Amino acid sequence: MKILNPGFLFLFFYLLGFLGDSPVDAAVKKYQFDVQMKNVSRLCNAKPIVTVNGMFPGPTVYAREGDRVIINVTNHVKYNLSIHWHGLKQYRNGWADGPAYITQCPMQTEQSYVYDFNVTGQRGTLWWHAHILWLRATVYGAIVILPQPGKPYPFPQPYQETNIVLGEWWNGDVETAVNQANQLGAPPPMSDAHTINGKPGPLFPCSEKHTFVVEVEAGKTYLLRIINAALNDELFFGIAGHDMTVVEIDAVYTKPFTTKFILIGPGQTTNVLVKTDRSPNRYFMAAGPFMDAPVSVDNKTVTAILQYKGVPNTVIPILPKLPSPNDTSFALDYNGKLRSLNTPNFPALVPLKVDRRLFYTIGLGINACPTCVNGTNLAASINNITFIMPKIALLKAHYFNLPGVFRTDFPDRPPKAFNYTGVPLTANLGTSTGTRLSRVKFNTTIELVLQDTNLLTVESHPFHLHGYNFFVVGTGVGNFDPKTDPAKFNLIDPPERNTVGVPTGGWTAIRFRADNPGVWFMHCHLEVHTMWGLKMAFVVENGDTPELSVLPPPKDYPSC
Repeated sequence: MKILNPGFLFLFFYLLGFLGDSPVDAAVKKYQFDVQMKNVSRLCNAKPIVTVNGMFPGPTVYAREGDRVIINVTNHVKYNLSIHWHGLKQYRNGWADGPAYITQCPMQTEQSYVYDFNVTGQRGTLWWHAHILWLRATVYGAIVILPQPGKPYPFPQPYQETNIVLGEWWNGDVETAVNQANQLGAPPPMSDAHTINGKPGPLFPCSEKHTFVVEVEAGKTYLLRIINAALNDELFFGIAGHDMTVVEIDAVYTKPFTTKFILIGPGQTTNVLVKTDRSPNRYFMAAGPFMDAPVSVDNKTVTAILQYKGVPNTVIPILPKLPSPNDTSFALDYNGKLRSLNTPNFPALVPLKVDRRLFYTIGLGINACPTCVNGTNLAASINNITFIMPKIALLKAHYFNLPGVFRTDFPDRPPKAFNYTGVPLTANLGTSTGTRLSRVKFNTTIELVLQDTNLLTVESHPFHLHGYNFFVVGTGVGNFDPKTDPAKFNLIDPPERNTVGVPTGGWTAIRFRADNPGVWFMHCHLEVHTMWGLKMAFVVENGDTPELSVLPPPKDYPSC
């Protein structure tokens, strides 16, 4: 079955609506999101899933840089729910950020909440997803922010654009499986398939009709907006016979470079240009996992089809040979090619003077669990602290000075130095627990080194910081050396992102200016690790004036 680009007609008519716009006339874009159950069939199995407006993936949010976006979300399902607009900075407006119990209490059944925010100084591909439990397994969609009128892309104008949203599919009920695993004190099951735009592709049983197809004309340039909405897997992506030119990551333009494959972690977005300059045929677009640690992953390949116009559907598509799942050298080499554009129009404003240096270790652990079948449960920690979710939203507690909800003594470095990436440490794996935040003065420039550790095992971790972009100034394998490694930092054109991979058994250094007041979550975007406590938050104080302070909460702000 041939499926044309679902966003194309919408985008065409949407762009028509901009013809009268000028940069000073910011538009208001309104959406209604009804969260509802829908029966969906995949891999010979049918089950009810949580959707937005009955769509899987959910609707694409289109806006222009400078627009105001108003999204009314109504929750019609049995689960409490909140939605995060991943990568949008929400300046002074954490009330619209969405992580449950961090910036808001979730919407309960039949409650509504209006997410009202401005898109300021950002353009490109971002995404939205549920930010509670594991509901983002099915509740997610793309955000496409177009440049202001008269401001073209800093790369060749594509003939057409297509969203490629990578996800995961479980045959069983995800929340039931996660609850059972937690009662055991064991990891939850892996997904049964990956998906592209909700479809696993013809390499899976019962999936011929569950295959995403984009029809292309020869001799054109297409822009693919690729989003990794998977819960737990970093993914390689490639198109048989075609090169891709990377032009943007996490809604920030990059110096273009050509590659056969990209690596994209959960939470990350990548825009690529593809020239249809091959002989007319049907070509598989494919994605498969990257995992260079002894951890089980869903290693099956998801496919979609790039089909040249006029080629019959009976032609068997050509399959790309993706990198092997443990191809560390490709992963490091690929990430090393990412650079900010750093032009007069799109400068890389890297903080050169650092006010505060943080060193955070990332670890797995095991804690006693009297209610678990195994007597223990797996834990994850930053600086040996496993984060405990509060019962009241942290932003509300901060804004109204509510006592006893959180402490602001999160340590700037781990309690004890050790050989972080040496032989696996399997003793003394207990972690401390608490709702501890790091207090930051407004406009402080921060350098944060995230260091993987070999507690139980080393593993790659995609870390997402809410409320900010940051610059990835350095990365390396092994233990970070504060004496020698900073000399190698890229302070000219480092990649600017909102989600960064910390390499397996290695470290990543980021810098950002804390100029967005509020409470901002930072966590591993592997859902299993977030669930185990691999998260923390920054309390960024107000500036000296009302214009540099957190806005008041909206009238319909949900209560717990």
